[in-house]
Amino acid sequence: MPFPTRATAFSPGSIGNLGPGLDILGCAVEGAGDSVTAEFGDMPGITLLEPGHESLPSDPEAHACAIAALAVVRAATHTGATTPAAGITLRVTKGLPLSAGQGGSAASAVAGAAAVNALIGAPLSRNALLAAALVAEERVAGRHLDNIAPSLMGGIVLVRSLDPIDVIPIPVPDGLLIVLASPAQRLRTADARAALPDEVSRAVALHQAAQVAGIVAACFARDLPLLGRCIDDRIAEPARAALLPGFSAAKRAALDSGALGVSISGAGPTAFALCDTEAVARSVATAMCRAYDEAGLACVARVTRPDRVGTRVETSGT
Repeated sequence: MPFPTRATAFSPGSIGNLGPGLDILGCAVEGAGDSVTAEFGDMPGITLLEPGHESLPSDPEAHACAIAALAVVRAATHTGATTPAAGITLRVTKGLPLSAGQGGSAASAVAGAAAVNALIGAPLSRNALLAAALVAEERVAGRHLDNIAPSLMGGIVLVRSLDPIDVIPIPVPDGLLIVLASPAQRLRTADARAALPDEVSRAVALHQAAQVAGIVAACFARDLPLLGRCIDDRIAEPARAALLPGFSAAKRAALDSGALGVSISGAGPTAFALCDTEAVARSVATAMCRAYDEAGLACVARVTRPDRVGTRVETSGT
C-alpha cells in the first residue's frame, strides 16, 4: 500500500477533571493546541528532531509525543502492519503552555500518536490510539484519560473505564462559553496529584458522584444553569487551592460577575469559568485577571468554546 511521506496532527488543549470529574470528565477547548509532524527516516526507531520547547526533553524516551509514537508503532506491529522505512522522525510545535493545567502533555501524546498512525497507514482504532497516548501520559503526568480522550475525540468526554478503555462522548450544550484564566505560575502535575487526599468521607464521595451525574444530565438536557451548579468539586479543588495563590479570589470574582461555575482546570494553575453569553464571559475574564493581579500575579485570560472536533490530521505525498 502507498504511504504518505508526511503526516501532521493538531490536538487541542483541554480541561481535565471538569470540576468534580476527577480523572473521568474532560472537555476539549478551541484555540491553542500542540502539533506534531511525522516523517519516515533512516535512523531506526523514533527520533525527536524538535521537542517543541527548550524545557522539554529531546530524549524520545522522556517526551510524551515520542513515547506515544513508539507505542503506536509497537501496537501496529502486533497487528501485522509494516512500514517502508527503518524509523520515524518527529517535530513538535508546542502551542500549549507548560505545567499550566491545559492538557499540554496529553495534547502532545495524542498528536504524536495520531500523526504516526496516519503516516503508517492508520492501522489503529480510536481506543488503540487512546491506549498509546495513555502509555505516554502515565509516564509523564499520571494514568488518566480525562485530557487525552477529549483532545483526540473533541467535545466533552466521560471516561467510564481504563481497563478496558471505555470512553463516552457527552453532548456539548449550545451556547456554552469558557473563560480560561492563566496566572503567571506553574504547578507540576506530580505536585498537584500529591496534594490529593488518599481517602474521602462517604458524604464527600456521594456528593461528588451526584455532581458528575448532574453534569451528564445537564449536557444531555442542554441545561447550562444546572451544568454550572454541578461544577462543585470537594476533592481536588480544596486540596489544590492552597497551592494556587489567587485562585479563591478569582473564583469569587468570576461568580460575582455572572459565571455559571468555576474551578481549577486539570492540575492548575489555570482556572476555568463556564458562561452563557459573550458579555458575561468578557466580564468574568476581566474580573478574574483583576483578582489575580491583586494577588500579585499577572494573568492572561481568553474566552473560548468547547472544541467539538478534536485531533485533526493532514497527510501529504505518497
